[in-house]
Amino acid sequence: MRSEYAPLRAPPGTVIHDLATRIRRLPPSCGPVRLVGVDGHAGSGKTTFAGRLAAALGGAPVLHLDDIATHEELFAWTGRLLREVVEPLGRGEDARYRPYDWRERHFGTARALPPAPVALMEGVGAGRRELRPHLAALLWMELPREEAWTRGRGRDGAAQEEFWDGWVTAEHRHFAQDPSRPFAQLLVRQRPEGYEVLPGPAGTAESDHSLTHGDGPSAVC
Repeated sequence: MRSEYAPLRAPPGTVIHDLATRIRRLPPSCGPVRLVGVDGHAGSGKTTFAGRLAAALGGAPVLHLDDIATHEELFAWTGRLLREVVEPLGRGEDARYRPYDWRERHFGTARALPPAPVALMEGVGAGRRELRPHLAALLWMELPREEAWTRGRGRDGAAQEEFWDGWVTAEHRHFAQDPSRPFAQLLVRQRPEGYEVLPGPAGTAESDHSLTHGDGPSAVC
């Protein structure tokens, strides 16, 4: 499996397609599904990257953790995710969940997620400890947290400033208690054109249990 975590520095148009080929070669991790987590700080580009990777995988389904979290449960959604999504996929069944509406503050109509050969799960916390046993691979968007948060605030505008103030505190607490980056097999860096994919701490000799007490390099950037 080590070759699956070698660097990808191909021409910009081929990196994601090469990554998709690697992912297809991985063994299933959640019943018949190769469940791939895409984690990183809010504003680091997870949603855009996951969408492009899903397209390269022929339209793989994507679960956005923004649809699972709520105002009251920014990170306390693990049990619901396991019941509604992970356990059905593990049985080879359609998962059904109700996406949360952040404007109306309630859950919407149920949505199905099929047990496809590959499914992506993107969002802050996709690599948390309760989910890692079900993942075929964990990818980390390699962008320092302050830069990611600045991008996120700029994207969401002044109307969301109060929410972001609370989010930053909650995210910092989450990654301090349950970091994802030390367990990522691959790091994804956005370039002016395309992406670069590098071995992560769990895919190289860089892996060190001491990292689990912090937030990786992003904590000091």
